[in-house]
Amino acid sequence: MKVDVLLGLQWGDEGKGKIVDVLTPGYDIIARFQGGPNAGHTLEFNGIKHVLNTIPSGIFHPTAINIIGNGVVIDPVTFKKEIDALVKMGVDVKSKLRIATRAHLILPTHRLLDAASEAHKGKEKIGSTLKGIGPTYMDKTGRNGLRIGEIKNPNFKAKYDHLVAKHKEILSAYNFEYNLSELEPAFFEGIALLNTLETINCEQYINTALIEGRKILAEGAQGSLLDIDFGSYPFVTSSSTICAGACTGLGLAPGRIGKVFGIFKAYCTRVGSGPFPTELHDDTGERIRKSGNEFGSVTKRPRRTGWLDIPALKFAIMINGVTELIMMKADVLSEFDQIMVCTHYMHKGEKIDYLPYDISPEFVTPIYSELKGWKKDLTGLHRAEDMPEELCHYIRFIEDKTGVPIRIVSVGPDRKQTLLRDKVTA
Repeated sequence: MKVDVLLGLQWGDEGKGKIVDVLTPGYDIIARFQGGPNAGHTLEFNGIKHVLNTIPSGIFHPTAINIIGNGVVIDPVTFKKEIDALVKMGVDVKSKLRIATRAHLILPTHRLLDAASEAHKGKEKIGSTLKGIGPTYMDKTGRNGLRIGEIKNPNFKAKYDHLVAKHKEILSAYNFEYNLSELEPAFFEGIALLNTLETINCEQYINTALIEGRKILAEGAQGSLLDIDFGSYPFVTSSSTICAGACTGLGLAPGRIGKVFGIFKAYCTRVGSGPFPTELHDDTGERIRKSGNEFGSVTKRPRRTGWLDIPALKFAIMINGVTELIMMKADVLSEFDQIMVCTHYMHKGEKIDYLPYDISPEFVTPIYSELKGWKKDLTGLHRAEDMPEELCHYIRFIEDKTGVPIRIVSVGPDRKQTLLRDKVTA
């Protein structure tokens, strides 16, 4: 058996949560492999909208086990709120959730460090969600972090105090005002809850499950263009968002990776700072934003919008080894007579069809192809065979440019608004 991987191919917010929810009935285990509560995976069914931050998107299905892998960073405060909300809905979290002992904890001082750092950068800030993600990963690589496996140890509080003392020294250099005593009670309430949940050696659990023939889907957070190595650095997240991150974030050998599902929107969005070649600053961009409800599920910030970027999409497909594409929010473009797609860049006087080292506006200018819009409400469709021909042409155009088939087309936020072009099996 092999682990299938599902991840975003743009700057995040592609709709991963919905598709994990749709695919979960075909899997025994859903495993989140990186990121933290800066991710907001939105699911909608039975007329109710659900936003998950840390817990895998398969939690609503009765049979799947959900794993928070060692590559994830966990904020006990946000985590407790998430658990409490699920319990109120009648979800049996304790029997269905497993947490890696090697996953790192986000401390209240990590959030303070995040806010102090962004404030200090001023106009050069990267657009952090201020959830403490970056400082936590810095402590992880700096070998200072606290892990889930520590919370059951009698000396946990001493280790916590030691790390907090280091953080206070850094905060004093920023001249940043804060009140830690207001933040700590909620943190330790979250720690108490974590102590009641089942923790596992993720790498052993996952590989044993594979030997036993259980089907596993690895769920990524954010998007490939926010990867710490291959994203639009420094305007990126602090973890490996690409397929390779599933190996390090769960304890998998590369040869254990099976299908790679790559999710992208029919257009592009981005939250926060950083280059965005196809960004629209006009009424068209605003129309996409309003029609697509493009506001951060975690931050509520308005997302920047733009046309689909094929060179960036091809880059993400390449570094992830994507085997099947999933296109989201096709319904959002239904109101347009003409739809633009970036197929190339002008880069330093040369026409290229790949992503260069620097995609800042002074270095790249998008070159567009114009396609006819479908001008039809898609939200009531139930079969791919009923899609308008103009949408089919749009899909074939993307497939031709990328060389990868689009197997699923989403035409609305509900799990029922999902069209299978060629049945995707686990």
